[in-house]
Order: sequence, then structure tokens, then C-alpha cells
Amino acid sequence: MASITTQTITESETISFKNGQITVEDTIPSPGEPDIPLPPPSKNPVDILDVDKGTPDNHVPRDPRLIRLTGVHPFNVEPPLTALYKEGFLTSPELFYVRNHGPVPQVRDEDIPDWEISIEGLVEKPLVLNFREVLQKYNQITAPITLVCAGNRRKEQNTVRKSKGFSWGPAGLSTALFTGPMMADILRSAKPLRRAKYVCMEGADKLPNGFYGTSVKLNWAMDPNRGIMLAHKMNGEDLRPDHGRPLRAVVPGQIGGRSVKWLKKLILTDAPSDNWYHINDNRVLPTMVSPEMSALDRKWWTDERYAIYELNVNSVAVYPQHEEEIDLSTAGPTYTVKGYAYAGGGRRITKVEISLDRGKSWRLSEIEYAEDKYRDFDGDLFGGKVDMWWREASFCWSFWSLDVPIADLETSDAILVRAVDEALSAMPRDMYWSVLGMMNNPWFRVAITKEGNTLKFEHPTHPSKAGGWMERVKKTGGDLLNGNWGERVEGEELVEPEPVKEINMKKDGVNRQIDLQELKANSSGEKPWFVVNGEVYDGTGFLEGHPGGAISITSSAGLDVSEDFLAIHSETAKAMMPDYHIGTLDKASLEALKSDSAGGSDEPREVFLQSRTWTKATLTEKRDVSWDTRIFVFDLEHKKQTLGLPIGQHLMIKVQDPSNNEAVIRSYTPMSDTNLIGKMELLVKVYFPTDTIPGGKMTMALDKLPLGSEIGCKGPTGRFEYLGNGRVSISGKERQLRSFKMICGGTGITPVFQVLRAVMQDAQDPTACVVLDGNRQEEDILCRSDLDAYVETDSRKCTVVHTLTKGSDTWTGRRGRISEELLAEYAPPEEQSMVLVCGPGPMEKSARNILLAQGWAESDLHFF
Repeated sequence: MASITTQTITESETISFKNGQITVEDTIPSPGEPDIPLPPPSKNPVDILDVDKGTPDNHVPRDPRLIRLTGVHPFNVEPPLTALYKEGFLTSPELFYVRNHGPVPQVRDEDIPDWEISIEGLVEKPLVLNFREVLQKYNQITAPITLVCAGNRRKEQNTVRKSKGFSWGPAGLSTALFTGPMMADILRSAKPLRRAKYVCMEGADKLPNGFYGTSVKLNWAMDPNRGIMLAHKMNGEDLRPDHGRPLRAVVPGQIGGRSVKWLKKLILTDAPSDNWYHINDNRVLPTMVSPEMSALDRKWWTDERYAIYELNVNSVAVYPQHEEEIDLSTAGPTYTVKGYAYAGGGRRITKVEISLDRGKSWRLSEIEYAEDKYRDFDGDLFGGKVDMWWREASFCWSFWSLDVPIADLETSDAILVRAVDEALSAMPRDMYWSVLGMMNNPWFRVAITKEGNTLKFEHPTHPSKAGGWMERVKKTGGDLLNGNWGERVEGEELVEPEPVKEINMKKDGVNRQIDLQELKANSSGEKPWFVVNGEVYDGTGFLEGHPGGAISITSSAGLDVSEDFLAIHSETAKAMMPDYHIGTLDKASLEALKSDSAGGSDEPREVFLQSRTWTKATLTEKRDVSWDTRIFVFDLEHKKQTLGLPIGQHLMIKVQDPSNNEAVIRSYTPMSDTNLIGKMELLVKVYFPTDTIPGGKMTMALDKLPLGSEIGCKGPTGRFEYLGNGRVSISGKERQLRSFKMICGGTGITPVFQVLRAVMQDAQDPTACVVLDGNRQEEDILCRSDLDAYVETDSRKCTVVHTLTKGSDTWTGRRGRISEELLAEYAPPEEQSMVLVCGPGPMEKSARNILLAQGWAESDLHFF
């Protein structure tokens, strides 16, 4: 092998300054020497950008191409992905990503030779070394190392659900030749004690919670195979301020947060670092831990099992670029898909695979291992010895490529990328969401859409602007975690939530005993006390704000409503209950109350529904509307009864789940006319289980009911009521309207249809209605004949727009989900108008965001 020599610094030599920089004479390979990747051309910025002039970093020149992820300050940036890739294997210091927690320490040129680092703690010989000694007393090595922020690709997690971290795109990584001594050599000088297990590092960046610090295991630092070093150069240049000038730790194969910048201390301990930033950052908490849970219980942060050290396997497609287009009329026969891949812990990437058919089959790409070229190099580089011939660990990214026929891209909806390392660790198909949004590495997906003769490509997200297929899918109501990249699967909108944890609904310190007499005395409409699990609550403070309307509370006054309350209310609602808790009902009163609640009267009533007790209806008929949609016909208690449901309100239905005999309670709006005598008709879509979705408890229970079965009914509930001629009542307050905008999806049409029918059946009612009805396929459109009849009767008074996500080739109507464009066209804000919305949760959430952004007031929106 060729030998390349360089001037090295010895104790007898002096360190000179050139243009304010500490320099030694660097030697790089000349023509004819071994072919190793050399740094790209570098331009050291000299100007302070205007955005930095008013910040504590007003002394740091920077490249304006870098994408700022946390506003002006602190400085957290990534380079544009394409620009990063084009620089090649090594990244110029000005484009190298930056993760700063606060201000950059200002280090003057004249102070660098005397910069000190201490080695202390569990050592026999504590040391304080200055910068000169770090360079002069220890062997210097040069090695290529890729640093990766643990938040790389975090914006994808934030698009699904906001984490506690800011949004990194896919360029939170960079590679450089680092020069400096091995950390092991410096630690060995201080003679670690036997009980020392960890190396705690601390920087000079003063932050709100102290100096930034973290730790790694001591045996890692002492292991030459792990390559942990201190560095004072990148690509032959002295470190720049953002990268730790003048000295930093570099921990190969681990997350960037372990490579402490502006290094001041190495502290040997018998336990991991207790630094605030070591405990509260760089962790992957279990995915079921919510931000609220993590804030309430500190054990999640102090459990060292959740700390991140080694990187996981990851890969990103750089080409096609985000928003790139291919003109099929001028394209060649193939397109080269290209990108990067990396792994952690020194493991080599062994495979990068590409799929064009949603993972059914895979194609093997070519991989370039530029790092290996340094293993064949023997000599010094940039003042440090390149000593990699013996080491098999891989600490750098690799580039991959695959030629794909254009015809294959044309028939695909996405390019999927996954990488595998030598431990057979593979990128997972699906995301593992966690509180901090770190280590995100599901298959990288580039969406393909075809418009005319053009193929368009979308990456999942873009770090600095709106866009990407994930945001587009989410806006249209797709569930990005459904295993199908947000495309709605059968029954998805009624997936049953996982069992919720027990919520403490009692107020701390409340020990008041309440008897039945006192409960009954405070059970009026104005002061509704009620009982859940033996505890007494005062609902007065929530009469106006309750989503089910005041009647939901007043109808519970003086009753034990435990079964209903626990079956209906969410974890969030239960967590609010301590605010209304006033005491405990004594045991004798609780037994008497339960006995009273079980009683009833057989006297015929004109109105079927009762707000305080369950009444029974009998299933007498089932009619199939489609393979998964039924009309269930129930007889009321008496043939001459009316249902007693105001227009726009709902009733609760209780059915015994045949699988476990537990009561299932849900709210429904019948499709039958509220004036129908003796009967009630429910239009229900049955959500059957799939391989990934358990199915809908209530809909499956209803579908299994034999004729003659009884169900419980209670009501009415709801804050909204249509009074006729444009008059509505919301929580008891009347408004006069001139029009409705009605947005619905699937069986969400039933409450909307109830209001529409009331308007259209009254020829004197002048209220104009626009219905936007979203479905998958044409056969999924419910109540279509009635809707068509209303339009035919009076097209000025009634407008109906259907849009399908999976319309057949013969479908001539609108396509896609209920979108921003559709709402802008048919539901612009108007005076004396309201929007009524009912459909799957994602659709309602998307509609709310769009409508508010378009100028609607929150008070003009009603969600059934």
C-alpha cells in the first residue's frame, strides 16, 4: 500500500495560527494514490445572516441553504436532501446538519490553545488537559463517520400525531472525516477505577437546565472496535462553531445526541448520567405511553431501558425527488431510483430492497460502500492516521441504486424502500409512534400519481413546508397507521378503541357522606345530582357544555347511571369527573336507589322514549341494503306510540354483546320518520372484523340478533334540534337560519337526512340545503333514491353532491374524499347558515380544520 506522510504535532512543536485558525500542514492523496472519497469543495461562510443578528448566535456565520426547523433560534437545521446527496459520501461542514439546544458557545481564536477538558470522577488520577495537550500527547487518527440525529424522519411521526420533538425531514444526517485522539487513550491516562461503568460527558453550552450532557458505557469507550473519539477537525478543517469548536466527542454508530459538542468534562461514574438532557431526551418510550402519561409519571424518563444508543437500520429514497415529475412521452426506458441507507452499532447494510406492488415482491438494489475504500488506505490524512484495515465495523452511510423500467413505475402507486443490516434487522412496514418521535424507520414510501402523460412523485413529508403524501392523506380523513398507508379499509371508521385504563373519577380529599334524601332533594333540572359507581356528582356546571345537551344530565338527576355512563364516556370525559365529585352515597341509600331504578310501569304511554329509564323495542324485520348494510325494523312497546324523538336528536341503544354478555351502548338516529306510529327503522352499516381490525361491537351484535329479540332504548339526547322554517335550537338557544351545509359519510347520513327530510317535506320551509355525501363506491350511497327525489322536487332548495374514493370507470360524479376544494365550492361561509357534519372521525376532523380555515366560526359548526 502507498504511504502518505504528514507533519504531525509533537510536544516540541508549536501550534501556529493562520487566518485565525489553528493549523498543521495537511497532506491529502495526490494523483496516482489510492482512490478514496475526498471532501467536497467547501466554502467557509464569513457573513452573519440577518436572521441571526438579533440572537445569541450573532457571532456564527452560516450557510443560508440550510433548512431551519425550530425558527430563528436555537439553530436546528438539515440540508436540502438532494443537495446533501449530491455532495457525495462526505458532507461539507457548511451543509452538515446541526442540532443545538441553545446558544453556541463563543470561543475566541486566542483562547483555543488553553481550552481545557477535565477527566474526573471514579479515576485514580484526575486530569485537566488543555487543547495543546490533546493534540500533542495523544496519537491522532482520521476516520469517516456518519452522524445521525435520533429525530431523523420525525416529521412523519408528527404528521400522524404530534410528538414532543420538532419536525426533522429525512436529511438529519451527514458524514465527515473526523480527526482527533481516541477517547480510550485519554481515559486510560486517568486510570479508571474498577467500579467505573459509565463515561459522562458535558459540554460548554449553558442551557436552561444546566450544561448539555449525556453518557455512554465505559467499556464501549475503551473498545477500539467502537471507534469513540474526540475530534477537533472535520474534513481537514478545524471544527466550526456549530459543530463543537474546538473539541467534541464523536460516538460512531450511535445517535448524534451522544456526540457531545464543545466538550469540557469526562466524568467516570458507576451509573448513567443524571444530566437533565440525558434523562429527558433521546429516549423511545413505549408506544402506548401518551404525552400526558409521560408528563404525569417521571418513571418513564428515568428507566434506562428506554434510552437510545445505537442507531436502527434506516433508508431513504432521494430520487425520485419530492414533487419530481416524469414526462412519459420523453422518458427513457428506465429510471434510476437512488438513495441512502445506514445501520447502527457498526453493522453493515447488506440489502436495500425496492417494491412497486405494496410489498408483495421485492427487487434488490446495488449498494456502494465508499467507507471500504479507506480500509485499503495506509497513511496519514489531515493530521491523523487512517487505521481501518483491521476494523470490520461500518460506521458510515452507503448509497444504493436500482434501474426501474418506466413501464413498471407507470403501473405502480408507490415506491417502497426497506433496508436490512448484517444482524438481519430490517426496517418495519409500520411506524412505531412514541412520545419523542425518535428512531422513525418504517419503509420509506414515495407515492406515485399519474395525471395525463405525467408521473408525479411525493415523499412522505417535506421538512420546511406543507406537502407530502402523508399530509395529503391525513387531510382527506385517512388513518396513517392503518397498515395501508392511509387508504381506508373496510370498517375502519368504527374500529373499537383499546380498553382504556381505569380513571380515578373521585376528587382527592372529598369524604362527604350523602344519603338518599339529600340526593333526591338536589335532583331537579337546575341542580342535577347523579350517581356513578356509588359516588355522587353535581352536573350543574356542565349543563350548557355537555355534547349530548343538557337533557343528558338532567335526565340522569337522582339516578344511578353507572352502566350507561361507563359504557358511553371516553377516558377524557372520565378524567374530568373529579371536578364534579361532591361525595359518596351511603350503602343503604345506594341499595334503595338501585331498587327504585329497577322499577317501572306497564301503563301505555303516548311517547316511547323516556329520558330517565330504558324502554324496550322488539326486532321484527331485517332488510339488506347491501352486503354490509341493513335496515333493522323494531316494534315499539305499543302500536299507537310515537317514537318521541325531536328532529336532529338521537337515542341511545343498548344491546347485549353475545360474545361476553356485556351491554354495548351507542347513539343512533333512526332513518324512519319521527312521526311513524308503533315502529322505528335503523339504517346500520355492519363493520365486520378483518385480519387487522376487530370489527364494530354494536353493529356485529345487532347483526346477530334473531327476530323477536329486545333492545333497550333511552333518549332523546343531543344539543341540536330543528324546529322548522329555518329555526334551530342549540343547547336551548334559538337561531334563525337561511341555509344548511350538510357534510356526511357512510351511515353518517342518517341525522343529516332527518333534518333534510323535515325541510323538504314542508313546502313552506324556505331553508336551502346543500348535501356533500362521501362514500367509497356507488353502491355504498345510502338513501339515494330519497335524495334524488328531493333534488328533482326543488333543485334550488336542495343540492346533493356525491363523491367517491373508489368510483368505477362508469362513475361520472365527483371523485376523492370531501376535500378543501369541494368545501370551498359548495360550502363557503355564509351569514345565517350552519354546517351539519356526521361521519367517520377522520372525516369530521378534516372537515372541521378546513371549514375553520375557510372562515366558518366554531359556533356555526355542529357535529352529530
